[in-house]
Amino acid sequence: TKSIKKNNIFFAIKGNSIDGNKFIPKAIKKGSKIIVTERKTNQFQNGILYIHTNNVRKLLAETAFKIYNKKPKNLIAVTGTNGKSSVADFYYQILNLNNIKCASIGTLGVKSKYFNLKTNNTTLDSISLNKVFQQLIKKGIENVILEASSHGLQQNRLDDLKFNTSIFTNFSRDHLDYHKSYKSYLNSKLLLFKKLTQRGGLVISDRGIKESKILKNISRKKKLKTIFLGKNADLQILDISKFKDLQLVKFKFNNKVYSFTTKLIGKTQIINLLMAVIAASKLIDISKIVNKLTYVLPVNGRFENIGKLF
Repeated sequence: TKSIKKNNIFFAIKGNSIDGNKFIPKAIKKGSKIIVTERKTNQFQNGILYIHTNNVRKLLAETAFKIYNKKPKNLIAVTGTNGKSSVADFYYQILNLNNIKCASIGTLGVKSKYFNLKTNNTTLDSISLNKVFQQLIKKGIENVILEASSHGLQQNRLDDLKFNTSIFTNFSRDHLDYHKSYKSYLNSKLLLFKKLTQRGGLVISDRGIKESKILKNISRKKKLKTIFLGKNADLQILDISKFKDLQLVKFKFNNKVYSFTTKLIGKTQIINLLMAVIAASKLIDISKIVNKLTYVLPVNGRFENIGKLF
């Protein structure tokens, strides 16, 4: 309620520990004339309009995106248990290395050459996200990759957005304190593909994970394109070997073989990097991307080289 001003709409969100309905009297005192709540009550009381909805968060997101209206033209989302920050940052680096304006939004905050911001959540609330979008668009940034957490997806923070490309990194039994069950946790991730990826959009994932079959089925039903990496997949990793202090990677994509060296450590980070490569290939010729992959740096705190043992 700190940011409420006269004639603002107050959305009473019931969270895990705090119920926004408790703050309705305070919101009215500060000048709010419209209250959106999941509680059933008389529509008009003492000059205040009460709007009832079964999902306050969803209506907040839809309202925010309609009020702010403008969104970046090329939106990419990354979900999965691990690797979201790495994929988002690798995509950001690839576009910058090829002189294309880009921003990433997630655990590492809002990152761009022109506008940076620290954030508290992996997935911003819909109002904050829209404010960020407006600032990025003012700077001419139309390519934005963001991390879509299971919490953010389940809490409808991204509702009313349509992503051009959606990436599923991997899945493991995590966050069950919040989601209660494996099925609930997985379903929250799958909302990105079932509801938020635009028709004809691209789905990127790893054929080696068992959830890839589910993604294939969803993509078929929703008329989405798919590019998977792995053995006998669209992008095949042919070899990963040590080369001095680097890794030498060979892969095949669209019947052509490519190779590059990288400072990144381990196969997992190579998979994350190649997912970003696939996403970036919608904008940049893949040979140009590969020529600059050696300059992609590890993400802070993710599989960084801390030195040698003597």
